Amino acid sequence: MKLIVLSDTHLKNGVIPQQLQTLLNECDLIVHAGDFNTVKAYNAFNASGKLKAVSGNDDASELKKLLPERLKFEVEGVKIGVVHEGGLSVNDTTAQGYLAKEMDVDILIFGHLHRPLIEKRDVVLVCPGSPTKPRMSNPSVVELIIEKGSINGRIITLEGDTCDYIKFRDSLEKRKQEKNRNKKRA
Repeated sequence: MKLIVLSDTHLKNGVIPQQLQTLLNECDLIVHAGDFNTVKAYNAFNASGKLKAVSGNDDASELKKLLPERLKFEVEGVKIGVVHEGGLSVNDTTAQGYLAKEMDVDILIFGHLHRPLIEKRDVVLVCPGSPTKPRMSNPSVVELIIEKGSINGRIITLEGDTCDYIKFRDSLEKRKQEKNRNKKRA
């Protein structure tokens, strides 16, 4: 079964970018770890009828009433937990690991960080980043393939605006390359 995992879409207008919509059309299940932003955005993702989702800290009050803060379900014998805020760091996933144990899941999907992560240890921790509002990363989602209890995941980088940090980092790299070319010419 193919899952597309995403979070932190923050779509006020409810319009899903075309590249993302194509991925959603091709999957078996959509898992959203919160921060749709509006009911209109939630409805756009839920239109396919294959959405599992939790509310996020930036969701409209109607969504917070409609969606749980935590969700647990099973796919082909694999227990999956979903929360929005699993911890505050992508560099130290101790809190997320403990939460996965507390929820008794094999995979913990969480959002809020806007940066992608797949960490495999005794549990699989997945933060899909954000397809529309990334932080210190490119726009992204995670594809999970679950077959006969086996879990394979990959981060999919999407087209779209990168965050200012990435733009700055890339401009520094470009300047460094230009300096090296100029040194070689001299």
